[in-house]
Amino acid sequence: MAETKREIERKYEATGETSPPDLTRVPGVSEVVDRGVTELDAVYYDTPDLRLAADAVTLRRRTGGSDAGWHVKFPVAAGARDEIRAPLSDTLPDELAGLLRSRVRDAEIVPAVRLRSARDVRHLLDADGALLAELSVDTVRAERLPEGAVATWTEIEVELADDIDPALLDAVEKRLRKAGVHPSASPSKLARALAETGSEPQAAPTPGKPGTAGAAVLAYVREQADAIVALDPAVRRDLPDAVHRLRVACRRMRSAFKTYRKVLDRHVTDAVGDELKWLAGELGVARDQEVLDARLRARVADLPPALALGPVEARLRRRDAALARNARHQALAALDSARYLTLLDTLDALLADPPLRKAARRDAHPVLARAVRKDHDRLRGRIEHALSLTPGHERDLALHEARKAAKRARYAADAARPSLGKPAKRLSKRVKAVQSLLGEHQDAVVARTALREFGIMAHGVGESAFTWGLLYGREEAAADAAERELPGVWARASAPELTAALTR
Repeated sequence: MAETKREIERKYEATGETSPPDLTRVPGVSEVVDRGVTELDAVYYDTPDLRLAADAVTLRRRTGGSDAGWHVKFPVAAGARDEIRAPLSDTLPDELAGLLRSRVRDAEIVPAVRLRSARDVRHLLDADGALLAELSVDTVRAERLPEGAVATWTEIEVELADDIDPALLDAVEKRLRKAGVHPSASPSKLARALAETGSEPQAAPTPGKPGTAGAAVLAYVREQADAIVALDPAVRRDLPDAVHRLRVACRRMRSAFKTYRKVLDRHVTDAVGDELKWLAGELGVARDQEVLDARLRARVADLPPALALGPVEARLRRRDAALARNARHQALAALDSARYLTLLDTLDALLADPPLRKAARRDAHPVLARAVRKDHDRLRGRIEHALSLTPGHERDLALHEARKAAKRARYAADAARPSLGKPAKRLSKRVKAVQSLLGEHQDAVVARTALREFGIMAHGVGESAFTWGLLYGREEAAADAAERELPGVWARASAPELTAALTR
């Protein structure tokens, strides 16, 4: 079974004298204990075109030390990575292979580099003898596989212990710099090994002439495609908000295809958009369930105990557990499907050879500004139509359609921000407020449906349905409040100067 560890560390060049300075002068460090030398032998794997290294993802099989086994590392932030570990075996464990699938796909995984290190370890302890950080002086020999090119170097690595304030690393670095030790130019041993023993992974070229509408739109599309690939392992690991963020990337790309159809040929992008819609839909079951669960639990938690009649919380837990299992199974089945891999390959092909139209060669500013204004006008029509209807089911449906239009208008402005600057940013912020309010309205509508079902179920088995009816009434009031607030929020998002500012 794989386990995960958050790794927060910094690397330094070790030149000349490799013994680190006295670190007991670092605030909080009372003792430095020598733990001896450990021999480590690791083979790093990648595709022949180094797809993992290109995304700063590492896969290795290591022997020696206390954590021998298979390790996959994903970047989290500068100096921080999540390391997922699996026991030592002859072949890559399926669980780790799944985490790499969005990047590797059907390509072969082969040995790329072998690193053999003599690790001289020291523990930095506080006054109570608790571990603060581990400092190691690593003497490294890197061998490129299969060519056999070799590089050697020595580096100092400082890794923070669990639950220790990262400010300690700043204090240690200050002391190291005073002693003439400077940060490494390479973010990892693998990156340095690749650079010093052969070719490094090449960044994907950006299609389109800089400054043109085509280049601007394709940069945004690539950003969303990269997000889908990067968030795939996060969804598999069931990390918070991962499903939502992956769905948003799908929606943003679909929206860009529709908004900027003068730039990208819809005869090509419509089919891709359909596949993105399929993926978002498969993941949507899990996300929609998360949102509804959180909302209903919060509503129940806000009730005075005297108003919670019957096994309300127990019913919520049973329903949530069953639906969550089914939703996660559906999401993982989609990510494991051949259809999903085909979609990823299709996105790569589209970016490599984009279906650019005539407008793609024009200056980005007027082309993108016109498209953003058009989506804003579309939103205006949807909201005015919804507000013209009598409160009830038809208005609820119309407000939901307005919410979709608000997302599209906001995403259009976001895509145009590098070209249009602050006016697009302001428009996106105002439209986001409209989208959020319409989202609150739709969540209340969906919650009412679920609460009605709970009430029917409770009544059918002889339980009190009072609490479910009470919650239904509160959701009805929440929806009404959102409708009353909408005209004012929309007035701020539809001010004429907002869209006028998009034009130079």
